[in-house]
Amino acid sequence: MTRQGGEATGREFIALVTVLMTSAALAIDLMLPAFADVRAEYGMAPGSSQVGLMITVFFLGMAIGPWLFGPASDRFGRRPLLYAGLTVYALAGVAATLAPTWPMLVAARFLWGIGAAAPRSLSVTMVRDRYSGDEMAKQMATITAVFLLVPIAAPTVGAALIAVLPWRAVFLFPTLVAVVVMVWARRLPETLVDELRRPFTLRAVGEAGREVLAHRSTVGLTLAMTFLFGSMTTYLAGSEAIVVDVYDLRPWFPLYFGSVAVLLAISSLNNARLVSRIGAERLVRRMALLGVVTTTTLLAISLASGGRPPFWAFCLATAAVMPLVHGLSPMANSLAMTPVPHVAGTASALISTVTVAGGSVLGSIANGAYDGTTTPFSVAFVVYMSCAAALIVLVGVRTCTPRAAPAASVKGAPWT
Repeated sequence: MTRQGGEATGREFIALVTVLMTSAALAIDLMLPAFADVRAEYGMAPGSSQVGLMITVFFLGMAIGPWLFGPASDRFGRRPLLYAGLTVYALAGVAATLAPTWPMLVAARFLWGIGAAAPRSLSVTMVRDRYSGDEMAKQMATITAVFLLVPIAAPTVGAALIAVLPWRAVFLFPTLVAVVVMVWARRLPETLVDELRRPFTLRAVGEAGREVLAHRSTVGLTLAMTFLFGSMTTYLAGSEAIVVDVYDLRPWFPLYFGSVAVLLAISSLNNARLVSRIGAERLVRRMALLGVVTTTTLLAISLASGGRPPFWAFCLATAAVMPLVHGLSPMANSLAMTPVPHVAGTASALISTVTVAGGSVLGSIANGAYDGTTTPFSVAFVVYMSCAAALIVLVGVRTCTPRAAPAASVKGAPWT
C-alpha cells in the first residue's frame, strides 16, 4: 500500500487517533456535572446512585460494539467501520438529547456506547497496524496523555454549558464534535494492508478468536485490564457521590476531577519516557506492584477514619492511586496485542469486550455497595488492583513473545 496525497501522516495521524479515542470519554465526562439535573428531571432522590446507570449502560454498549466493528474491519478495512460507528454515536447522542423519559435516555446511552466502541477499539487497532512492542506502548502512553485533556476540561466545560444552556446540551455537544471528527477522519489512511485482510465469516472470526485465546499473555493481560477498568469505572461513577455526599463540596468537584486528570496526563507522559528506558514489560510489573501498595494505603486511611477521612487526605491518596490504575491499561493493552498483529481487529474486539463488560460489572458492584462513606470505594480498589497485579506478574508479561510485525506496519512504512 502506498500513501495517498492528502492523508494524515506522522503527528497528524497520532493526533487524529487521539481525538477518536477521546470520543467515548467526552460522552462520559462532559455530563458528570449534570447528574443533579438528571436526578431532578427524572424524579430521583438527591444523591441517588441510580444516575450512574447512564455510565454503566454506556460501558455495556462499548462492550458489545467491538464485535460489530472489529472482525468486520479485518475484512473491509478500518475506515468504513470507523465511519459506521461514528454515525451511530452521533444519532444516539441526538436521541439522548431528545429523550423524554428515563428508560429512553438509558436506551439511548446504551446505543451511544455501541457507537463509541468503534473509534475506541479501532483506534488501538490502527496503532497496532503501524507499531508493535515497546514502540506501540510508547505511542499509546503518549496518546493517553493527550487523551486526558478531556477529563481535565470536560467537567468544567459541562458546568459552563449547563450554566448558559439547558442541561441536555451536555449530550448535544459530543454529537457535534463527532460530526466534525467524521469530516477530519476523511484524511485518515487505511492502515490494514491487503495481505492481512481476512474473510468476514463466522468460521474466520471463530478461528481468529481462538488464535487470540491461544496466547497466555494476551489472556492474562486482558483479565488484568478488566480489573483495572473496574477500578476506573468505580472512580468515574463514584467520585461525584463521594465529593458531594461525603464532603458536601459540590462546587469543588470539577476542580478535583480535573486535578486528578492532570496527574494522569503527567504520569502518562512519564510512562512514555520510561518505556524507552526500561521497556514496557518491566515497567508494567513495577507499576502493578506499586499499585497494590497505594491502594492498600487508600483503604487504611479510609478505615482509620471510619470511612470519612479529611478531604485533603482522600485527595492525596486518590492522586497516588489513579495514575497507576489508568497508566497500566494502555501499556498492558499494547503488550496484549503484540502477539496477534495478523488478527488485530478481532483481538481488539475481544479485548475491548472482556475488559469493558467485565469492568462495568465490577464497577457496578463497587458502586452498588456505596454506603455514604469512602470505605466501599477503597475496598474495591484494593481488591481489583491486587487481582490485576497478580495476573500481570504471574501470567501476563512473562510469556509475551512478540511476533514480527508485517512490513507495512513497521516504523518507516510509506505512511509513517
